[in-house]
Amino acid sequence: MTEQQLLDLKDKVEDAKSNVSELKGQLTALMKQLNDDWQCKSIKEAETKLSGMEKNIKTLELKIQEATEELEDKYEIEE
Repeated sequence: MTEQQLLDLKDKVEDAKSNVSELKGQLTALMKQLNDDWQCKSIKEAETKLSGMEKNIKTLELKIQEATEELEDKYEIEE
């Protein structure tokens, strides 16, 4: 390996270290936001909370649909 190749490789390593440092900072900021906004300390905890929220949404959608159908029947509303 030539000296120039070694210098190029060194530059690539330094760039990679810089990228890793930047990504770690972004991860830290995003995890803080996740905790601040949703009180979740991990991705797993956020996924569990999301799953529960999705179930609640489906339940609410079903209740809305049933109530809408009931009103349509009661007032003989055609779609």
